[in-house]
Amino acid sequence: MQKIANVVIIGGGITGCAAAYELALRGVKDIVVIEKQYLSSGATGRCGAGVRQQWGTETNAILARDSVKRFESMNEELEYDRDIEFKQGGYLMVSYTEKEWEQYKKNVAVQHSLGIPTKMITPQEALEIVPHLNTKGLIGATFCHSDGHANPFHVVDAYYKAAARLGVKFETYTSVTGIKLEKGKVTGVKTSNGDIFAQTVINACGYAAGQICDMVGFKLPLYPQRHQALVTEPVEPCQDPMVISLHHRLYCQQTPHGSFVMGVGDPNEPKDFNIQSSWQFLEDVARQATTVLPLLKNLRVVRQWSGLYDMSPDANPILDEVPGAKGMWVAAGFSGHGFMVAPQTAVLLVQKILGQECFMPIERFSLDRFSGGKLDLESAVV
Repeated sequence: MQKIANVVIIGGGITGCAAAYELALRGVKDIVVIEKQYLSSGATGRCGAGVRQQWGTETNAILARDSVKRFESMNEELEYDRDIEFKQGGYLMVSYTEKEWEQYKKNVAVQHSLGIPTKMITPQEALEIVPHLNTKGLIGATFCHSDGHANPFHVVDAYYKAAARLGVKFETYTSVTGIKLEKGKVTGVKTSNGDIFAQTVINACGYAAGQICDMVGFKLPLYPQRHQALVTEPVEPCQDPMVISLHHRLYCQQTPHGSFVMGVGDPNEPKDFNIQSSWQFLEDVARQATTVLPLLKNLRVVRQWSGLYDMSPDANPILDEVPGAKGMWVAAGFSGHGFMVAPQTAVLLVQKILGQECFMPIERFSLDRFSGGKLDLESAVV
């Protein structure tokens, strides 16, 4: 293992790998990425892998809008020898309650102010986009044609290969056991395979980011929340867009290979690290999915799994230097949408670390926002 580094990145998911690439692209040498298992083994490899710009807060919408542009050209930019399978079939977000519809109107106003081409459409127009949609009780929907879906394993692989070509070292199956501090400054990382001396550390551990911050005595304001998903057998193409119903807590997408990936959120999930899948989830997702999309009732499930969201108090990311540990940065709290904003999250964080001009105000993602004042809550989390 390399014993001295300029930057150590903890976490081998999309955020960590993208940050490694962006640093190396800007000329930073001696970068080491540490992952306790294999790359994308955490939240990235367990996510639904949707990519949407339809958010309620300006910050999330900007990150998503600009990340979509990166996904569109990612195969070429990263010189990937495979395909990240980014399919822009759009996102159809359906509304079955007046309260929800009013919130959608506010969200679309934010999106339009940023140039995001979301449309507010009628139930009949929604039915034309997804012919098997249940329109009973449907008030309306929003649709953005440039939203889409990608292969999370291929995206991480693309970043890994591009970063490795630029000299980044990856240490997998390596656990972080401690952070070295001297007079409030980071001096290195203790791992299961030895110590690495470094003055800059990026904590990109997702739901485990709080455990890393605990090592320097800082309580990070986030908590883990289990979310479950399933994949079905492949069938003939019949649904281009991702369908989301916040009322039913449901998302459902047909992949380019024909299988459906879907999940439902549970607001009563305990705040713990449990990633065991449950029979109750299968019953819940089957009920909700066939209510919204009745055609899917005869699909056979291939497998189910679960992962953890790293939830922040306002469901917005945390991108900041850790108080009391100069040189240690955290990129976490993505609350279930870290994958879709990772390309530009990495750019923003790296710009801040290197003292470059940030493409948007990173202060909006600071830890200070939790110490007082009104939080800008994200309304569109499923």
